[in-house]
Amino acid sequence: MISGEALSRWLRLTLIPGIGGETQRKLLRTFGLPDSVFAAGRSALREVVGDKGTALLLDTDNDDAVSVALAWSEGVDQHIVTLADAEYPQALLEIADPPTLLYVRGHLELLNRAALAIVGSRNPTPQGIQNAERFSAAFADAGLVIISGLALGIDAAAHRGALTAGGDTVAFIGTGIDRIYPARNRDLAQEIGARGTIVSEFPIGTPVSAANFPRRNRLISGIARGVLVVEATIDSGSLITSRLAGEQGREVFAIPGSIHSPQSRGCHKLIKQGAKLVETAEDVLEELRWSSARIAQAEPPSEGAGGEASMLADELLALMGFDPCGVDELAARSGLAPETLSVLLLHLELDGRVASLSGGRYQRLPGS
Repeated sequence: MISGEALSRWLRLTLIPGIGGETQRKLLRTFGLPDSVFAAGRSALREVVGDKGTALLLDTDNDDAVSVALAWSEGVDQHIVTLADAEYPQALLEIADPPTLLYVRGHLELLNRAALAIVGSRNPTPQGIQNAERFSAAFADAGLVIISGLALGIDAAAHRGALTAGGDTVAFIGTGIDRIYPARNRDLAQEIGARGTIVSEFPIGTPVSAANFPRRNRLISGIARGVLVVEATIDSGSLITSRLAGEQGREVFAIPGSIHSPQSRGCHKLIKQGAKLVETAEDVLEELRWSSARIAQAEPPSEGAGGEASMLADELLALMGFDPCGVDELAARSGLAPETLSVLLLHLELDGRVASLSGGRYQRLPGS
């Protein structure tokens, strides 16, 4: 990964106010690495970016901002990744406007793993929260990295679901990497930074700005194989993410809901427009042609033959009967720990043998 003076040049290029990503890429295509850009001379630069751009490039003093970024990158598990680095997420090279560099806290290797984005309303229903957490856990169990935006509601639930399942998650944020927004997600952000990855394209110290979040959304969709919208109103920012996903050639998925719920209307609109309707995690995994082999590894450990886990699931179904019941009630009936029950119920739901209901309850489905 680039460091030292070479990284300083990359930072100098990207931290010039008025020289945006499109101009940066144009300069890099024309001259090569940032060293060559700044060595090109005024005459050559004028032909590419005009008089104003040339003046900005050669006369802007951003040494303090560069020093701040370099100092940040010296922290533990803190990285600045440029377009020239092997660690740069290769999926983002496929989109129309990849960032020139990224500020990354956490595990770099997650940026080049197969991923699925899960997004949705900041004001979801309880069922929406449960769906986001459980679907995220299932995808994480299957080996996919869960991508979202650290927002309140569905985003946070998606991150939590992946972490609870012991999986991997990446949060793309719309502020500087040194800031956490919203503040209510500070503890979650710290956990993601320690166990997963947080990414920003915005300079250190960038405050909250409404314009930055739609821009951030193109990275959420661009790095993923597909985008799953759990709940969304008609004017939700999640529809921006799904539109970008379609433009980027990514799959778009949506979970339907009640025709009476405003939080379902965005998903229904997407389905009408061609998004794939999702009822189970397998719907998504099959569409992505992604093996769910890792799901089997999440079964409770057994001392005997491999069929004991299946027997446990069958016994649990018998104990459930056909009336809705909660995890606490099932724990009392079966003597199993809540953690073991959660795993068993997840796989039974993926198999279409039980359904999750509101209030954390479950019901056995006919024919199971």
